[in-house]
Amino acid sequence: MAANPEKQLRFLMVDDDKAIAETHAALLEKAGHQVTVMTSPKEALDQMATLAPDCIISDLMMPELDGLEFFQKVRKINLKQQPVFIVFTSKVFEFDRRRAFEMGVDGYLTKPAHPETFVSDLLEIINKEMIIQFWGVRGTLPVPGENSVIYGGNTNCVTLSLAKKHFFIFDAGTGIKKLSNHLLKQKAFPLSAKIFISHPHYDHINGIPFFVPLYMKGNEFEFLGAPAGEIKIEKIISDQMDSIYFPITVKEFAAKISYRDLAEETFNIDDIQIQTQLLNHPGKCLGYRIQYNNQIFCYITDHELYMEDVPYYNQFDVDRLIHFIQGADVLVMDSTYTDSEYAQKIGWGHSSVNRVADIADKAKVKLLCLYHHDPDQFDKDIKFKLEEATEILESRQSKTRCIAPREGEKIILSAPKSTV
Repeated sequence: MAANPEKQLRFLMVDDDKAIAETHAALLEKAGHQVTVMTSPKEALDQMATLAPDCIISDLMMPELDGLEFFQKVRKINLKQQPVFIVFTSKVFEFDRRRAFEMGVDGYLTKPAHPETFVSDLLEIINKEMIIQFWGVRGTLPVPGENSVIYGGNTNCVTLSLAKKHFFIFDAGTGIKKLSNHLLKQKAFPLSAKIFISHPHYDHINGIPFFVPLYMKGNEFEFLGAPAGEIKIEKIISDQMDSIYFPITVKEFAAKISYRDLAEETFNIDDIQIQTQLLNHPGKCLGYRIQYNNQIFCYITDHELYMEDVPYYNQFDVDRLIHFIQGADVLVMDSTYTDSEYAQKIGWGHSSVNRVADIADKAKVKLLCLYHHDPDQFDKDIKFKLEEATEILESRQSKTRCIAPREGEKIILSAPKSTV
């Protein structure tokens, strides 16, 4: 779902280690981009107007000027268009990363780069990409076996990467173990992430003890979610790892861990706006709306949309949710049941796929992702739900598209207006 077609870009790579610079320049050239390699930041400054790069990739530790001094001088040059500036360094310390972003750099990547992902990592920053990836799409229970090979059998976990600057994890069901394996394979450390918990039912938190990055020094995680009465999110997370229930407690976490209790509210993390809304589900459950660079991602699970003939139906609640998800580029939403199944499960806290398609259309959602599938549903049943939702949307000539994401599936949104 990339919003911008790829085009040839002009890169300026500044690094006093010419060999490593040329190695990475070759990866960009192979992808069809133009690259100029320079070992002197002072010479690069003198030629900046002539080179007119779309993007500068700069080392941090250089004898003439360090990367941030170089960045500040670049920003003072009167250029027709300021280039995207990405630090590329062997310094993995969170202090340096945080300082670089505070000063205004666009991206921070660490050496050595992975040849398979180096170019895509750069483009993610340049295009201010919002990348959504699914690691578990089931609800209630994981369902391994031959009947769940298409969509996967793990429970709730979705990630959101924002221009390689922020990494958000939504829920921590068994799918977070698959995410853990992926991060270990990619050696994506040190890692700083925020873990948004919708609510503390088991299928949303029982993967936490198996998320290996929590046990690795140098990583930083913040758990965010609603308290359950007087029980804060910190206690909710730690209690499920009490030694009575699990042999390893949160005391074994080596990463830096913090916690934040959320209510229904709006707050910002840098240039990202985050809104929460209470959902119709047993206990306190939050939906999330993330807005970044005019792109909107909504995560709504678990939530019951009553049919209009159900006594509990309330139009005010429906309108309120429509307003919350209005205009979303991507909506991940609880669509646990078919209509016939829902008739037997009224009051269980989950929605039917037809009601979800209806509300997505009314909210002018661009892409609806069916999510939180019932453990008794096979791959063929999820496919049937997708066909039902698609038929409804097509009958209305709706502009809303609908998919049933599979484990590992990735959705990429680029900035409406590219920075280059």
